[in-house]
Parts: sequence; C-alpha cells; structure tokens
Amino acid sequence: MQIIQTENLKPYNTFGLEATSKGLIHILRENDLFEVLLQGLSPLKILGGGSNILITKNIDAYILRNEIKGIEVIEEDENELLVQCGAGEQWHQFVMWSLSNGLAGLENLSLIPGSVGAAPMQNIGAYGVEQKSAFHSLKAIHLETGVRRIFYNEECRFGYRESIFKNEVKDQYFITHVNYILKKKNFTLQLSYGAITDILSQKGILHPTVNDVSEAVMDIRRSKLPDPKLIGNAGSFFKNPVITMSLYNVLIAKYPDMPSYPIDAESIKIPAGWLIEKSGMKGYTNGQIGVHKLQALVLVNYGGGNGSDIYQLALDLQQKVKEMFDISITPEVNLW
Repeated sequence: MQIIQTENLKPYNTFGLEATSKGLIHILRENDLFEVLLQGLSPLKILGGGSNILITKNIDAYILRNEIKGIEVIEEDENELLVQCGAGEQWHQFVMWSLSNGLAGLENLSLIPGSVGAAPMQNIGAYGVEQKSAFHSLKAIHLETGVRRIFYNEECRFGYRESIFKNEVKDQYFITHVNYILKKKNFTLQLSYGAITDILSQKGILHPTVNDVSEAVMDIRRSKLPDPKLIGNAGSFFKNPVITMSLYNVLIAKYPDMPSYPIDAESIKIPAGWLIEKSGMKGYTNGQIGVHKLQALVLVNYGGGNGSDIYQLALDLQQKVKEMFDISITPEVNLW
C-alpha cells in the first residue's frame, strides 16, 4: 500500500476538476484496505470511477481508490450463471464481457461510465432497465470495524438512483465485489424505450440479439451525451422528478408538449432535461462551464472550470425549474 500525498484528483473525476486530498491510496486488494484500517487513517472517502461526483473543494480526507479487479463465474446451470466482478472493474468493460459470452441482462446499461462498485450504490439505470434487475449480492467491508458483510438484493433497498449505500449506511462500507445473475437463454429483451426500437428498425433488424440492443443503446448515448474524455461532465446531473397527477394536469394544460412517463395512478415522471431546456438554459455557458448544447441534463466543464461554479449553476437551474413549473429537481451526482 502506498499513500500518494501530492496527487491531483483531476485525472480521477470525469468533470476534470482539480483538487487535492490528505492522500490518495490505490486499493488493489482487500489486504490494502485492512492495512489502511490498521494504521488508523481517517477520515476516509471512497472513489471509484469518479464519473458521478462533483468535487467542489479540496478534500480533507484520505481517498481510497477502488481498483479491485477480476471477473469470475461462481455458479452456472443451463439457463443462467452467477458471476462475481471486482468492484474496481469498469462497468462498461464488465457489460462487454457479458456480451462476449452471450449473456443477457446488462445490454441496456452499455456505455455507462464508472466502476462496478458504484453501480449498486447508485442503482444505475438506462433505457428501461436498472442494475437491480440482474443484481444478486455484493461483498463489503465496514470501514470502522473491518467486518466483512454480504448485502443481498432486498437488503440494498434499491430505488430510483438510490440504495442503502446513499442513505442509511452512507460512507460506512467499502464494496469489494458485486455479483450478478446473467441469463444464457429464456430471456426477454427490454425494448420499451422508443429510440431502441427506432434504431433497430432503421438497421432492418427484426430479431435483435443482446449485442444488437447494446449497439443501439451505445448509438443513442453517443448521439446525446458528450464524451468525458473530450468535455468534462458526469452524465445526467439531475434525477427525473416524479410529480403528482394533480400538478401534472395543471402543467399539461399549459405545456401540451411536456413528455411524461406514468408511475402509478397518482404519480408521473417528467424528464428533468426537458424542464431545464424549457426554462431556456440548454446550451447556457458561463466562462468555462455550462449546460450542454445537445442535452440539457448534462452540466459540463469545457476546461479550467471549478466545482463550486458548477454547483452554483446547478442551484440556479433548480431555482429556475422550481419557479417555472413548481417542480423540485434533485442531483443524481454526489457532491463532494
């Protein structure tokens, strides 16, 4: 284990924001973490792929960078298998591994940046699928006691971009491995997201495979979302808000073009990107930061911006949407 005390965190967050910490520690295996705990280093913050954080200041903590790798099949039968993945693996590479082995369950989640360990924390989702649908369990180590624990699906309390790791046990556990159940056969492809079926139709694909769906999803993402390697961003900055039907009825009378997705008889989801765009902020720039010109849900750092300015921009967007629609939008990105 090595503590790097002068490391700039810019390469470790997809916003490309500069910041320092008390020290950066690369965790390559569980024993590295136990050594940190034995030394009594504190406070500790966990960093995965850095694709869902906004660093607003220098970090007065030791940063544990999760780099635990490895993919291993634990159990298998003729229909499905249980696979264990190191939490430090890149999520998209894990999805590509599943596809290369002809496995279904993760294809709609292709090209999502970040680490495997962050996937259950955020309960990542896209194009009609959330990771919880394939999630089996995860292994974690308590940062104070060093006790190992397994969290099964129901224990994680998955919700819309939510889990127990963002709430009740936030910052308490270091996730080492995540297990998923992937299908070999007898599975149903999730094609409910309209753009997927449109792209498949354009390509003349009548009987899509998991790889076809993955390619369609990647086409959609590349057309809408900026590449963090080119423009600093953390993907979708805000969650899509869920509002009451009574408020929806008021708004739809005023904005008949407002898209919506029913949740149940009493609530309905509205795209946050549409709300921001309608407020006139799509493509807005302020110095080196702004709202992306193609996707209003994405806040960007064009180079040289700082996290506190991006955070203020997020607050301004929240205020504009609240004033215009009486809807509160909340960040999906974790604020540091």
